[in-house]
Amino acid sequence: MQGFSQSQEQDELIKSSWNRCRKYGLDHHTTPFLQKLNQGELSSVVEEHQTLVSTTNDEVLPYYENILSNTQCLIVLTDNRGQLLDSWGDQRFLNRNMKEFFTQGVSWAERYNGTNAIGTVLATGSAVQVAKDEHFLKANRFMIGSAAPILNSNKEIIGVLDVSSDAYLPHAHTFGLVKLMSQSVENRLIMSAFHRDHFVLTFNANLDNIDSAWSGLIVFDEHGTVISANRRAELILGHDIALTKITNLFNCSLTNLKNHPENLPIPLMTLNKYEMLGIIKRPAVSGIHVKDFRQLPTSANQQSTLINAPVQPRLALATPIKEPSSNDDISLDRIGYGDEKVARCIRQAERVIEKEIPILIHGETGVGKEVFVKALHEKSSRQHHPLVAVNCAAIPSELVESELFGYEKGAFTGANAKGGIGFIRKANKGTLFLDEIGEMPLKAQARLLRVLQERKVTPLGSTESYPVDIKVISATNRSLKNDVETGLFRQDLYYRVSGLNLELPPLRARTDKIDLFKELHRIHRAPDQAQALSDEILELFQKHPWPGNIRQLASVIQIALAMADDEVIRPDHLPDDFFEDIKRQERPSVQKAHSSVEEDSPRIQPESALNTTELDTLEVYQANKGNISRTAKTLGISRNTLYKRLKDLGIK
Repeated sequence: MQGFSQSQEQDELIKSSWNRCRKYGLDHHTTPFLQKLNQGELSSVVEEHQTLVSTTNDEVLPYYENILSNTQCLIVLTDNRGQLLDSWGDQRFLNRNMKEFFTQGVSWAERYNGTNAIGTVLATGSAVQVAKDEHFLKANRFMIGSAAPILNSNKEIIGVLDVSSDAYLPHAHTFGLVKLMSQSVENRLIMSAFHRDHFVLTFNANLDNIDSAWSGLIVFDEHGTVISANRRAELILGHDIALTKITNLFNCSLTNLKNHPENLPIPLMTLNKYEMLGIIKRPAVSGIHVKDFRQLPTSANQQSTLINAPVQPRLALATPIKEPSSNDDISLDRIGYGDEKVARCIRQAERVIEKEIPILIHGETGVGKEVFVKALHEKSSRQHHPLVAVNCAAIPSELVESELFGYEKGAFTGANAKGGIGFIRKANKGTLFLDEIGEMPLKAQARLLRVLQERKVTPLGSTESYPVDIKVISATNRSLKNDVETGLFRQDLYYRVSGLNLELPPLRARTDKIDLFKELHRIHRAPDQAQALSDEILELFQKHPWPGNIRQLASVIQIALAMADDEVIRPDHLPDDFFEDIKRQERPSVQKAHSSVEEDSPRIQPESALNTTELDTLEVYQANKGNISRTAKTLGISRNTLYKRLKDLGIK
C-alpha cells in the first residue's frame, strides 16, 4: 500500500484551499481585498486579546531573537478571525501596495486574500506552510508564509502566529520554529492562568528538554483532577485527558506528586508503559492553611509559614549519575560491580573504542546508556575533546537536520545571522553520541549516512564540506532490525552504526544489584547523612522490579535522602509508588488482567509494542474500525506514534 508523500499532502491541501477560493468568487487575478476594522472595532479587538499579544511579545518572542534578527522576516499575530493584532520584524520585503495589509485590524481570511498561511490555518485548524506560487492570488506570490494555530485549553483557536518572508528554500526550519513558537505561547498562557492556585507538571522523555515548548504540560488541582493541559501532553499520553485524575495518567500517587521537591526530576511511567521525567511546580499561593482557633502570635505565624513552604531539594544532581561531582565521576571500571553481562560489555567496548568501529548500545530506558558512553569516552584517547550527546527523539523533526549538520547564515527564514555549526562538527575529534537514533527522520538518516561514509559534513545552504573526525556511538531502546523491515530505518545506515552491538541489562536482571544500591546511595548522600543502607531497605530494593531501571533507583534514593534528613533511611521515607510497584509484581494475575485487551480487540500486549510490525498495526487498526485511541491503547503506543505508522501505510 503506497502512502502520500509530504509533497502530495501539500498539493492536496493547496488544491482544497483553491477550491474554497473559487467558491468565494475569487480568481488568480483578483486584487487582494483590504478588509479592515474601523478604529472603534480595532480598539475593542485589541483589548479583548491583550493577554495574547503581551504574552507573545514579552514572554515568547525574546526567546526567538534569531528570527527577528533576519531582516527579511516578519512575524504576525492575528485573532481567531484572521484579523491582525500585532507584527514584529522588518517589512522591507513588502512592496508599497502590500504594507497596509500588514497593519492592525486587517483580515487575512481566505475569502478576502485567497490561499495564505494565516487564512488556511483558520480554514483547516492545522499548521500550514504556503509557498510563493501556492498563494491563490498572484498578487501574494512574492512571499512565503508559515503559520500555526494558538489554542486555548478547550482546543479552540484563539489566534494564529505567522512568519512571512520572501526567502527561498529550505523552509522546513521556519515551519518547525513557528510551531514551536505557537506551542510556547499556549504554554505561557496556561501557566499565567493557573500557576497561582494549582499544581503544574511538565514532563518529557529527556531531562535536557523538559523546559522546552515541546514538553507535555498538565495542570491539576488539590484533588488531582486535570483542569488544563497543552496539546503536547495529549500527544505524548495518547488520549483525551480533560478532567481525568492525574493518577490515571501516570503510575505515581497524588501524594508523591504533590510533595515531591520542586526542580528535582521525578521518574514517571505512563499507563501505556512509556517512561518520562517530570518537574512539579506547586501553586504560587498555597491553598493549604493550618487551622488554629487562637490568635496566633507573630512567631507562630512565621512557624506556620515555614511549615507550608515548599521542600527544597538537598541534592543538586538533576539526573541519575549524569553529572556527578568531580570526586564522583563514573569511570568505566565503576559501571559494573560483578555482573557478567555488564563486564562483558565493558571488555568489548574497551577493545574497539580506539578503532574505527561504531558502537550501538541496546537497553531499556534508564539502564545507564549515557553514563556508559560518558565513561567510555573518558577512557579513550578522545577524552580531551568534546563528547556531544544528541537525543534524536527530543528535537522536532523539522529542526533535526539544521541541529545535526549545521547551516549557513541566511540558509532559511529564522536562521541565526551567524549560522550554526551543528552537533556533528561540535564533536570533531571527540565522540558523537546519538541517543534514541531510531527516532531520527528518514531524510536526516540519509544525510547522516553520507557523513559517515565520506567523513565530511555539508551545512544546510552551503556548498562547502568540512572534514570531521568523530567516534560514533548510538543507542536505542527499540529493535532497529524491525524498523529496517518496516521501512522506518534505513538498512544501509543500520549497518553503518551497528558495528559492535552491546546489550546493557535492566536493573532487575543484574547480579550486582546490592553493590549498585550502596554505590548510588554513597554518591547522592550528603556528608552529614547516614553512611549505610539498612538491611531492611536493601531487602526491599531487591524485591522491587525497577521498571525505570537505574534512573528510577537514583530518584528513589534522592527522595528518600531528602525525607530522611540526617536519619538512616526507613521504609516510610520511600515514595508510595515504590511499594505499589512491588505489590503489582506480587500480583501477576492482576497485572495480566490490567494489560489484557477487550475481547473484540486483537490480543497484543503493550510490552510487544516496540516490536510491532506495520502488518500488526494495520490489523489492529482495522479490527478497531479505525478508532485511533483504541488502536493506540491496544498496541501500547501513543497516538502520535500511531499516526506516524498510519501515515507510512498511506492511511492517514
